[in-house]
Amino acid sequence: MAPPSRYCVPGERLCSTEEATAGSGTYTRHGFIFSSLAGCLERRSEDSGLPVVSVVRDSESQLLPNVGAVVTCKVCSINSRFAKVHILYVGSTPLKSTFRGTIRREDIRATEKDKVEVYKSFRPSDIVLAKVISLGDAQSNYLLSTAENELGVVVARSEADGAHQLV
Repeated sequence: MAPPSRYCVPGERLCSTEEATAGSGTYTRHGFIFSSLAGCLERRSEDSGLPVVSVVRDSESQLLPNVGAVVTCKVCSINSRFAKVHILYVGSTPLKSTFRGTIRREDIRATEKDKVEVYKSFRPSDIVLAKVISLGDAQSNYLLSTAENELGVVVARSEADGAHQLV
């Protein structure tokens, strides 16, 4: 088996059906072979003549949030001391499964921490950019902070249930 030659994305045209046969992770249309997955392009030679073109997903382990990473998360619940969130993205990479996170009252903003009210900062279903300040384990959540100018709520819903994107 030949080593993977390059990465490709869904819908990317890989080659002509005259050059190769479509394998797993691909489909044919109008005489061309296209990728149906994001992954590595593999080209296997077959005894029958034409090589088989396949796209395989990376078998690498799950991407995990690291300390200092900016994550995108969705607020699940709030109380007077913290907001519980589900981490959906690390940077711009979507996670295969969600991780739980907590944004404590004192980590919401950098100044006047004693005046912060969690209920006025977040609402359930808000989409938030936050920075990981402590790693979680099996029993606890990742600790997150929004105490920087470029962090905080990026998409919110009003009480009238209309979605609004913040600038």
